[in-house]
Amino acid sequence: MHIRVDDTVQVISGDAKGEQGRVLRIDRENGRVVVEGINRVFKHVRRSQRNPQGGRLSREMPIALSNVLLYCQSCGRGRRTGAKHQADGSKVRYCRKCGANLGQIAPPKARPAQK
Repeated sequence: MHIRVDDTVQVISGDAKGEQGRVLRIDRENGRVVVEGINRVFKHVRRSQRNPQGGRLSREMPIALSNVLLYCQSCGRGRRTGAKHQADGSKVRYCRKCGANLGQIAPPKARPAQK
């Protein structure tokens, strides 16, 4: 999975198609993601000690992970991504269309001494 928390993603299907937002949470077990400002619903809250007024709270609900693409700054839209290993042993994400580096996945590995 190439999407992480705080990544910018673009929605590719559903009511919010074409909109962008920042990833707030990821549920890897169910394959869902919560994106800031996308798929907002009203949650009705009963009066309680914690919420003395009650009322309607607006919150983001999860959408399927397959409905978002990682946003590429150089392309200016959501793109498919890949992973490749660098010469220093680190692993990075890259844009499949323009080849731009989209961030590191794994740090460089310590290599054993050569004989």
